[in-house]
Amino acid sequence: MKTMKFYKNTLIIVAFLLFGSLYAQQEPNYTLYRYTMNVINPAFAGADGNTSFTSSFRSQWISVQGAPETQSFFYSQPLGDKIGLGLTLVSDQVFVESQTSFNIDFSYRLQVSETANLFLGLKAGGSTYSVDRGNLSNIGLPVDPALSNIDNGFRPNFGAGAYLLHDKYFVSLSVPRILSSERIDKAEGRVTQATQEAHVYLAGGYNFDISDNTEFRPSTMVRYVSGTPLSLDLTAAFRFYDKFELGAAYRTDEAFSGLMMVNLADWMDIGYAYESSTRDEITTNSNGTHEILVRFNFKKKSTK
Repeated sequence: MKTMKFYKNTLIIVAFLLFGSLYAQQEPNYTLYRYTMNVINPAFAGADGNTSFTSSFRSQWISVQGAPETQSFFYSQPLGDKIGLGLTLVSDQVFVESQTSFNIDFSYRLQVSETANLFLGLKAGGSTYSVDRGNLSNIGLPVDPALSNIDNGFRPNFGAGAYLLHDKYFVSLSVPRILSSERIDKAEGRVTQATQEAHVYLAGGYNFDISDNTEFRPSTMVRYVSGTPLSLDLTAAFRFYDKFELGAAYRTDEAFSGLMMVNLADWMDIGYAYESSTRDEITTNSNGTHEILVRFNFKKKSTK
């Protein structure tokens, strides 16, 4: 009985947290966002001059049943001196929702100075979406009959982005999903039909040389979506011998994180981040969030 009560309480916590706050955010977060920018900004496709394949797995709130899980895959390749091409695939599961998106990314490079380039990008593709409505009644949440009208088929979409890259800094601005679509939400204690709004991402970072073998790499990302509070990531990391990176991050009103990136070889990088929520109702029922990233470099022109 205690076990059943624990799971029931856990599900209720998840349902109210997700529908009350996380679903308002709608898109998944990444602690290692500096290395997963292809997902949100098509201008990153081929911008570093490397051909690479990256896989990212994020499991949020370990031990909480129905907590978010996100798997991301993206391929990036420069085509000549001006054009970049990319493919992104993201599978996102949260409680009773499941969404898989597939996009083709295109970027074009404009040289703005001897040390800076501006990349402009377009993203085109779509997603599939499904809701397990049966699970909602299992935890006693009233369900709006309108949910049966939500389209579970393929949803086309497109996005756009810009990426300014300098030897020492970068600035990124993007709207990866411009067309709105239907999904579920929670309003006045009832699970209802809602609209998935466009997200705006603004990010930037700078690399400070501390010594011949050490860089200080602060960065930030701001997320904006209509009807929700602004979300801000602040990250401070140190990179040693251009092989190993160690840092910490804070997401406003959500979590603290520790992260690391390791360059195992010219053709392979591995990253890991552990995130702990700042909300008591989550920390007492979960074992934190784990994020793992693996990148394979098929062609590398520089070490930066």
